[in-house]
Amino acid sequence: MKQYLDALQHIIKNGENVTDRTGVGTRTVFGHQMRFNLQEGFPAVTTKKLAWKSVVSELLWFLEGSSNERRLAEILYEKPREELEDKTTIWTANANAQGKALGYEDGELGPVYGVQWRNFGGVDQISNIIQQINREPDSRRIILSAWNPMLIDEMALPPCHTLAQFKVINGKLSCQLYQRSADMFLGVPFNIASYSLLTHMLAQICNLEVGEFIWTGGDCHIYKNHMWPVQQQLYRTPRALPKLEMPKFENIAELLTTKTSDYKLLDYDPMDSIKAPMAV
Repeated sequence: MKQYLDALQHIIKNGENVTDRTGVGTRTVFGHQMRFNLQEGFPAVTTKKLAWKSVVSELLWFLEGSSNERRLAEILYEKPREELEDKTTIWTANANAQGKALGYEDGELGPVYGVQWRNFGGVDQISNIIQQINREPDSRRIILSAWNPMLIDEMALPPCHTLAQFKVINGKLSCQLYQRSADMFLGVPFNIASYSLLTHMLAQICNLEVGEFIWTGGDCHIYKNHMWPVQQQLYRTPRALPKLEMPKFENIAELLTTKTSDYKLLDYDPMDSIKAPMAV
């Protein structure tokens, strides 16, 4: 994950100070790319601890097609909703702020990622992608889009990771993500892990090996109140990447019976967490 640290350093050195929606302010570059060979290990950041259970639970939540933050809590903690009143998730703040501002209640977020993945104007994109990979592996049209202009104003958070393209080359499945807005310290390590895991999942369903995960960012920024945490991280040296262990499944229905705890990072030896506030 050295290239991730290099990206942070690039933004500090070459970025511009700009204002933003949250009012916090950022140091920003427009356009950056990182490539990860998934054959060499799972790209989980090691210079701080990755919230792995949150990565897995959110991805399972997306794949389920849910739009309710309390359902995410059920997947994360593996407990029924009535036992989770005091438990939070990475989407709790958005549910309490933007969701309620839109008139939603009880953890509802509107037609966010999972809804678009499984029902984009009536199209189940995940099922279509699996069919395309199996039937037309040479296709250049294997696209997953979360950006639905007709429904943006109904979403508690317009999608930051907007589009992923999948490609099969010599029996290996690769994925390139385009992320329009990239919180480089808190969000991007999480997003890299999430789409790398999705690539592994789809590859298993389609009986393929994994290839590369390519992360492409649009507005790549470090929040001003993240500068000291970023400097702390830049003093750290990356450790060896872990390996992914996940359950066996042959289709999306079987995948959705799996639990967060079924997915493990073997030999993951991260350094201590570095705390920083999240801009909402």
